[in-house]
Amino acid sequence: MLAAVVEQVRQSFGLRQKQDIQWAARYLASTSRGIAMGDDCAAIADGDSYLLLAAEGLWPQFVSDEPWFAGWCGVMVNVSDIYAMGGTPIAVVDTLWCQSPAASAPLWEGLRAAANAYGVPIVGGHTNCHSPYDGLSVAILGRATHPISSFTARPGDCLMVAVDLQGQRFKRYPFWNAATQADPARLRSQLALLPQLAEMELCNSGKDISMGGVLGTALMLLEASRVGADLSMEAIPRPSDIPLSEWLHCFPSYGFLLSVSPPNAPTVRDLFLQQELSCEVVGTVAGDRQVCLHSGQQSALLWDFEREALTGFAGESCP
Repeated sequence: MLAAVVEQVRQSFGLRQKQDIQWAARYLASTSRGIAMGDDCAAIADGDSYLLLAAEGLWPQFVSDEPWFAGWCGVMVNVSDIYAMGGTPIAVVDTLWCQSPAASAPLWEGLRAAANAYGVPIVGGHTNCHSPYDGLSVAILGRATHPISSFTARPGDCLMVAVDLQGQRFKRYPFWNAATQADPARLRSQLALLPQLAEMELCNSGKDISMGGVLGTALMLLEASRVGADLSMEAIPRPSDIPLSEWLHCFPSYGFLLSVSPPNAPTVRDLFLQQELSCEVVGTVAGDRQVCLHSGQQSALLWDFEREALTGFAGESCP
């Protein structure tokens, strides 16, 4: 079983996309001017806090097939990046290309709906309605006083997954939609847990669960911190009607992977449970750079960072 899981994860579209980041690491390593790269956001020192800057591009086929949901996701994924780093969003800007004004309408409706739901204004960007294709990218600015970094997971930490399982599959895509029909006040309250954890110093490191799924996100965090981990497949929280093999590739609309000191793990879990979220310890950070999966009596090596990079960003200084 585990050998098949390893092969599926390593060949997944989401993980192969993450490997494209190696090209950015190669070309941008000398241009960051002391700002750590490879995190969910760039953390830029600004007085006694940090400005958080991030951007996301949407898959063009997805934009063409599901323009309203693509617009929603453009805001949602950026908001998630800000909160993953213990911050709060300030505003977003978008860059939109469409073949006509009519084609842009559902994108705008999705962008506006998400901006209203998450309480984040759209304050500008770029619009082109004479493009040969439909496309969308969104950038966001936020602020954090106690940023959560991907570079500071420690051997012995508990790896915890927090996710909202009150949702449903989104059509044929590997998306778990727990957002578009949810009460906006609930969405905001759940996200506000992340800066709360940061200010209470309950979390050593963290990352939002992205298109790489739970395991792909774990690999990115562990690579950045130059550590490994032992992960239990049975411990990963998931919807009861979705097989683990499918869930491992899903992008949850609310999902975070956290590295937490063992004494703090019960408190962190309780805070998420109080918000009607699922949160479980799924593994332990290891001092070597190997990531191993465990299920029953089976074990399998998923990744060895001593032999193979994923994104190419590893060992940067944290804010």
